[in-house]
Amino acid sequence: MVPENRRLFTRMSVKENLEIGAYQRNDRDVVAEDLERVLDTFPRLRERLQQKAGTLSGGEQQMVAMGRALMSKPKLLLMDEPSMGLAPILVERSFGIIKEVHDSGVAMLIVEQNANVSLSIADRGYVLSTGRLVLEGKADELRDNEDLRKAYLGR
Repeated sequence: MVPENRRLFTRMSVKENLEIGAYQRNDRDVVAEDLERVLDTFPRLRERLQQKAGTLSGGEQQMVAMGRALMSKPKLLLMDEPSMGLAPILVERSFGIIKEVHDSGVAMLIVEQNANVSLSIADRGYVLSTGRLVLEGKADELRDNEDLRKAYLGR
């Protein structure tokens, strides 16, 4: 899970935060390979491995949160507001990585208010209003839905 507001262990290093994602795993050799894969996905984190997670920028913290979740080798990845507090360029980069992870075979459930970016990578979408399901369908159909565009996409 990648929780809203990232929920990092701010006094621990980036490396320690990433390693916590694999705490239930016993395959230490593969964990080391997965850490390298995460650092290849987020090269900025390699430069920050010993830095306290609480001192990172919002975008870097989001990378740590995503990397930590990936260290558990999930079959299903839950993400709550992955674009919250990020600059538009970082939102684009984050969702590019989210799409790559999904394309690698990881199922994803993403709760996100930025409907444009979410529907651009989603297979399906569900629109909630005051806790009630008001619309559902294939992502491309929802993007083309005139009522949805007026209400949620700003067009």
